[in-house]
Amino acid sequence: MTVANSRRPSDVRVIGLISLAHGSSHFFHLVLPPMFPWLKDAFALSYAELGLLMSVFFVVSCIAQATSGFLVDRIGARPVLFSGIALLILAALTYSQSNGYAMLLMGAVIAGCGNGIFHPVDYTLINHKVSPPNLPYAYSMHGVTGYLGWAAAPAFMVAIAQFSDWRIAFLSAALLEACILTILWLNKSYLLDDVKERREQSHASTQAANPGSSPESAFAFLKLPAVWLCWIFFFFSMASTSSLQSFAPSALFNIYQIPIDVGSYYITLLALGSAGGVLFGGYLAAKLRAPERIVSSCLSITIVMCILLATGLVSPSIIPFIFCALGFGYGVVAPSRDLLVKAATPKGVSGRVYGIVYSGIDLGAAVGPFIFGFFMDAGLPKALFLGIAMFQLMIIPTVFKVSSRLSPKAV
Repeated sequence: MTVANSRRPSDVRVIGLISLAHGSSHFFHLVLPPMFPWLKDAFALSYAELGLLMSVFFVVSCIAQATSGFLVDRIGARPVLFSGIALLILAALTYSQSNGYAMLLMGAVIAGCGNGIFHPVDYTLINHKVSPPNLPYAYSMHGVTGYLGWAAAPAFMVAIAQFSDWRIAFLSAALLEACILTILWLNKSYLLDDVKERREQSHASTQAANPGSSPESAFAFLKLPAVWLCWIFFFFSMASTSSLQSFAPSALFNIYQIPIDVGSYYITLLALGSAGGVLFGGYLAAKLRAPERIVSSCLSITIVMCILLATGLVSPSIIPFIFCALGFGYGVVAPSRDLLVKAATPKGVSGRVYGIVYSGIDLGAAVGPFIFGFFMDAGLPKALFLGIAMFQLMIIPTVFKVSSRLSPKAV
């Protein structure tokens, strides 16, 4: 019996539990925005005030993500995971009992703190609990559940708010997250990582590279160019994705006269296409073991599609297919991207590396829509698709630079 086969039952359980947790974090990305119409009426808020709630959420999440990795490496991933989920439950309860804008802001801060722990925790557990042959599939399922969490949240929240009210919707979100915490707690033995072993790996790796050297600082990994190249990758990737999600319906209306509600449906197609792409991308990454070629090829295709949308010459009848294809391309990239990050991560410091690298996601989500909002206000909707194409073009060199710094066996 091979190693991969002997560990497969454990791998499946670990992948399922971590993916469930990851899906719940993405679910909480979108529990607040669907409630904006209700909150606007309840507290007489402006759209700027409502938008600030999401900015606060992502900025706090960025800071929490960058710092929680150190905590993961010190005390282990499992207690940090349970703490993060507990914070999401507390955030939903805070939203449900809000009596004004201040409490909503408090809920956004708490939710940001809870959300910020997931990538350092998830990838530390995946990399240490899943056998190497199954890693591409683990990354694939991890990504799919994130997209499914995004897709489920608006439908869940709006349906409950329509049948009852917005407070019950937030309470229901808290109850759902509590159920997920219970499932993870009942399976906690599968989520235990050996912190001591990881520290020994880090020390052994340092000694192998520099025999006789003293232990490195906890921040020594920040000197690695590959870490910051991966951070740039995530920043521009999420800046382009979040900008497309935020403004594509309005841009399509201005360029192609496609109704806003129809354009919003295209964003759903984007998410579903991404979910399918992640599944295929996991298979592709496992078979080809050439992440830089996969990433650059897919991004080249999505760049061309964005430029075509910017021309204003595309037939509206094929735009839904373009959005499906865009999402599929983004999804295919994800597992290969995660393999590159793993290959660039020194042994024993995965928590802090993933915390720093994936903080680029939150910062990109906060900065991208802010930048393109000015173009939209200026009446330049085509600049949205051209800018997104430029962001994706800037990602491709980072992939090859990261790959060039790794040994052939690393990826």
